[in-house]
Amino acid sequence: MEYADWQPVYESILTDFGYPRDGDETARDRLGAIVAEQPTFDPATLGIDGQRVAIAGGGPSLSDDVEVAAGADLVIAASTAADRLLDAGVTLDLVVTDLDKHPETVVELTHAGTPVAAHAHGDNVDLVESTIPECDPAFLLPTTQAAPAGPVRNFGGFTDGDRAAFLADHFGAASLVFPAWDFDDPTLSPSKARKLDWAERLLYWLERRRGERFAVLDDRRDGIDTSALPVE
Repeated sequence: MEYADWQPVYESILTDFGYPRDGDETARDRLGAIVAEQPTFDPATLGIDGQRVAIAGGGPSLSDDVEVAAGADLVIAASTAADRLLDAGVTLDLVVTDLDKHPETVVELTHAGTPVAAHAHGDNVDLVESTIPECDPAFLLPTTQAAPAGPVRNFGGFTDGDRAAFLADHFGAASLVFPAWDFDDPTLSPSKARKLDWAERLLYWLERRRGERFAVLDDRRDGIDTSALPVE
């Protein structure tokens, strides 16, 4: 996805949550400055093109969905789903995270040769500054939800999970599966539930763009608010 396609939806998200654009841009620029002059990870080397890719969420159902993830050609884990899948013996091809909850894991993964798409936004500059310098830049992919700049890239998406899906789409995944995406998880805080609502909308947009129907959205499509999405 090009940023021009993403920008109108991003602006709707900023408006909905009341986020200041300059906060995201400041975080992006700080991330870019930390990794400047160092070779960072090229996601084209993952070999996503033509593959069945699992986008693993961190919902309560993950323990039941381990085999769904393990059965895909590649596994991209969102945030702390990475820790749980590693504990279950599942090999990860990429982790997508804004560093919340598991910065130590992020550092360890990069030094072990597992690439991490590390995301900077207006609320996590402190984590960017404390975590990114400790990572191996060769296995670090810096990302933003604002306009891409320098080494910091944007493939679309808002939450860790849907950003992972947009990245897989960008690099040519043949199909996407979504283990442990629990949209109705009652343990979520109101703010997390609101973000997951946006993730649901964005997956709906993505499946329309791809001409693919994601099973995770079955029986949910009629209730999705599409007013902020560029879909028919």
